[in-house]
Amino acid sequence: MLVSVDFPDLARRTGGFRHGAPHDVMVGGDGARVVFLRSAGRFEAAASLWVLSVTAGVEQQVAPGPVERYGVDRDATVAAYAIDGRLFRADLRTGDVTAMHTEAPAIDPHPDPAGASIGYTTPDGCLRIAGPDGSDELLAGEPGDSSWRDPGGVRWGVTDPAGLEFGRRRGWWWSPDGAQVLASRTAGSISLHLLDLDGGWVDVHWDRETYPYLVDVHWGDGGNPLITVLRRLQQHGLVLSVDPRTGETQVHAELADARWVEPVAGTPRHLPDGRVLVGGELAHDGFDARCLFADGSLLTPPGLYVRRVIGVLPGAELVVEATEGDPATSDIFRVRGSLGGGGASAERVAVARPAAVGGDVLVIGEEVRRDNRVVHRLRSSAEPLPYSPRPILERVTDRRLPASVLYPPDHVGGTRLPVLLTFGDGPGHQQVTQDPAGWQERAWWAGSGFAVVSVDPRGTPGLAPSFEKAVHRRLADVTLADVLDALRDLTGKHPDLDIGRVAAHGAGLGGWLAGLAVVRRGDEVRCGVARDPVTDWHDLPAPLAERYLGRATDAPEMYAHHALTAELPHPALLITDSSDLEAELTFVREQLR
Repeated sequence: MLVSVDFPDLARRTGGFRHGAPHDVMVGGDGARVVFLRSAGRFEAAASLWVLSVTAGVEQQVAPGPVERYGVDRDATVAAYAIDGRLFRADLRTGDVTAMHTEAPAIDPHPDPAGASIGYTTPDGCLRIAGPDGSDELLAGEPGDSSWRDPGGVRWGVTDPAGLEFGRRRGWWWSPDGAQVLASRTAGSISLHLLDLDGGWVDVHWDRETYPYLVDVHWGDGGNPLITVLRRLQQHGLVLSVDPRTGETQVHAELADARWVEPVAGTPRHLPDGRVLVGGELAHDGFDARCLFADGSLLTPPGLYVRRVIGVLPGAELVVEATEGDPATSDIFRVRGSLGGGGASAERVAVARPAAVGGDVLVIGEEVRRDNRVVHRLRSSAEPLPYSPRPILERVTDRRLPASVLYPPDHVGGTRLPVLLTFGDGPGHQQVTQDPAGWQERAWWAGSGFAVVSVDPRGTPGLAPSFEKAVHRRLADVTLADVLDALRDLTGKHPDLDIGRVAAHGAGLGGWLAGLAVVRRGDEVRCGVARDPVTDWHDLPAPLAERYLGRATDAPEMYAHHALTAELPHPALLITDSSDLEAELTFVREQLR
């Protein structure tokens, strides 16, 4: 049975149902205000800026938008945002909005911690400061210089491509007192510089040749700036403290792994007691987990797989997103006792959703919590998801691989079904989860008459570091072997799976895997759909490609083995740059006849 839907582009449509929900939430350091973006409703991507007074429980629209990104000061009393290059300052206590004079179009604005001046970057790669007196001063860069458009051009305060691969969205940061700015300078390679507002500056010193990747930067109220740097092959890294007067650095922690280092999002950061929080891995005495440490002390229970640090509440409580036990789940936990000297214990608070911490306030999705109770619910105009799928979750093969089967809603046992084997977005992305939003497109395929099978092979996060990194230097072989082993194993519990009629489906690196399944394992996978597939690993950003395969100059045979280029075109593989589900369905049905 083909489920009737109003919009054929389900990927876009699923996102549309979320547009009315509050997102990009920030909480002031004193916990008095919660700031967020929210669009008017269904399929409206343009968002307006809102603020909640936590004590009064009143939400107020500050700016009608469209606001894509914004920044706030320490206590969320001032917000800064740009629309079409025009800079605006919003007083979040009164709701007054002022258009600021600037000498250049503004990008990525952020107020200083006190809310007086606003820093921003420009299209020509400069960093500028708009003062409360109407001034607009150049802090770094050459106005009008077009060389920044070249790959080796100079750009100040802009996230470099490698930083984006590691999840770093910013390229400059205010000091806690607002007297300095720590800014990146990208000119083929990246460097860091401490800039005084009066024109003085010092360079940040570390061995940039040995550690070329700047993974993360944090400069909070707790002390000096903290940065994480990695070697090119990502098997060794350093957490460094920066002296803001001299730019000299001191090693706080070393990160090492024979395969690759996987920093925990939200770290490093200073804790209330002055120690530095660092993400790491525990791999001894039977433990195999991603954990948090401070000065060598384990702060989280070893059975907790930490995905990211959200913040720290009063009373020395860490708030983290983590998995405990079932890899299909991801929840928000409060970790108690770890900072106060007792043994670490974790209390599950809620299913993982976007979350933020400020003062004694914790926001999870639409819930605003204080003292561990909900004091307000942010209004949401997001509509329910179109499908409520109920996949059957399994653990299969001797490796206990997470797997799932999603049947058509009207399936009658005993009826053999063609199989759609999904590879999702590829390595590093879980498919077998309990989040309904991740199942919408697969539910469409199930409604079209397929048994949809998804597998999280080795290389997928959420289970254990050793499981995640077992694909090092052998990604294609391990992944395909795991997925097809899992499919064969599933037929024991699910005899209605017709493994003589199997189609593969994926996007990006998932599309690459789907293509490999068709061209190299055509005896088991008859056809496939690859959306925007990676066909040559030389085309990927170096941090991503080298994490799995090493340097191309050191292992050309590895890159050749992982390439699809020589095996294309293939009559049983549809390569597409869109998500036209009807066209994909037609192709797969014809191939499986």
